[in-house]
Amino acid sequence: MKLTIKATAIKDIKKCFLLLFAVFLLQNVHSQDKDFWSKVRFGGGIGLGFSNDSFTGYIAPSAIYEFNNWFNAGVGLHFGYSSFSNDNIGTQSESESTNYGGSLIMLANASQALQFSAEFEEMFVNRSVTIENQTIKDTYWYPALFLGVAYRVGKISAGVKYDILYDTDTSIYGSAYIPFVRVFL
Repeated sequence: MKLTIKATAIKDIKKCFLLLFAVFLLQNVHSQDKDFWSKVRFGGGIGLGFSNDSFTGYIAPSAIYEFNNWFNAGVGLHFGYSSFSNDNIGTQSESESTNYGGSLIMLANASQALQFSAEFEEMFVNRSVTIENQTIKDTYWYPALFLGVAYRVGKISAGVKYDILYDTDTSIYGSAYIPFVRVFL
């Protein structure tokens, strides 16, 4: 029952985001001749994390369209790789994960310094875990719906976002709360 409700909710959320995005695109279609590319901003994120027993890296380019001073919407691509090894009380384990996908992004600037965001992300995950020479492989699609708030200075925003669809068993993120820095040039 829970899975059916969650799957239906995800489909409804996707439809709402696509509908909102289409409405805002159609609203400005008549003025997009020369103006369109001057209102497109490119940006994204890149990350690298490592220690003695782990490595994580990702790249996430994105583009947004500035509809006006208060509202922006766009799309993003994501690719990430992680590997971990652990020797816990004599039990050795290793984990490796590759994920890729895309997202729809909406940004609302409440003021010059305050920015709210909504981002729907769909990631394909290819994960393998080895515990004492036994390997378990898993592939699946993981949806995330982030609601965030950020402090904005010029083209840079720093804040935190929360995944309202977070699932501890399948998420590629360690927590439902994720700090971020966003840059659009």
